[in-house]
Amino acid sequence: MQQALRRKLESFEPLSDSARWALNRLVLKVRQVAARQDLIREGDKPENVLLILDGFAYRYKVLPDGQRQIMALLVPGDFCDLNVFILDQMDHAIGTISACQVVDIPRQAIDEIARDHADIARAFWWCSLVDGAVLREWLVNIGGRLPPQRIAHLLCELLMRLEAVGRVTDNSYAFPLTQTQIADMMGLSDVHVNRTLRDLRAQGLIRLKRRVLTILDVERLQAFCDFTPNYLHLRNTRWGERRDLSWPGTAQEG
Repeated sequence: MQQALRRKLESFEPLSDSARWALNRLVLKVRQVAARQDLIREGDKPENVLLILDGFAYRYKVLPDGQRQIMALLVPGDFCDLNVFILDQMDHAIGTISACQVVDIPRQAIDEIARDHADIARAFWWCSLVDGAVLREWLVNIGGRLPPQRIAHLLCELLMRLEAVGRVTDNSYAFPLTQTQIADMMGLSDVHVNRTLRDLRAQGLIRLKRRVLTILDVERLQAFCDFTPNYLHLRNTRWGERRDLSWPGTAQEG
């Protein structure tokens, strides 16, 4: 169960053997949540940190006129927000797209494992910083790219994020998103999304069949949307340089 979390953390920060052991010893009570359910609603008081072990979830807000804006996708290994328990109440909602395995981690468990393992603490910081970086890139995507490039950019991002947690095979990954959900992420209409996906298929860039998306030519798709993965900061994957990430003056454990 902890594999997705460990792989996510190690895509940012190498973990010592003792840190991996500590992660494996976490007692995680997993709950199964059906698709299209709220994990937490706007206005609720958050008490625990939510971790997605399997499935897709998303952050969203609903405007007074009923329009929904999806602000982030959450995939296996993603925390919904490491510091969410500081808030008095949620300023947005988090819902499931597909059936999910979700863990509610008490604040004390997060504090203790970060206190005892400096490499895990640094990986947690990376998670929070990258969440902010992804949000900034989504803002650029919606405000600065043409509709076809917006969707292509999302597909490239998901390829890298999912591969980091071992959910990609031969450039194929689960794709449970509906056209309406993509439209709510990208600020487009359902018709525009349908047309764009059809065009990407016609160009031989993607294949979408039975809720599995395959990127047929990664380099061409990246070039099509001018995708640069630096904002994901994936250092220990094929998309990033593998290197020693220890801080000066900080001894590695193990």
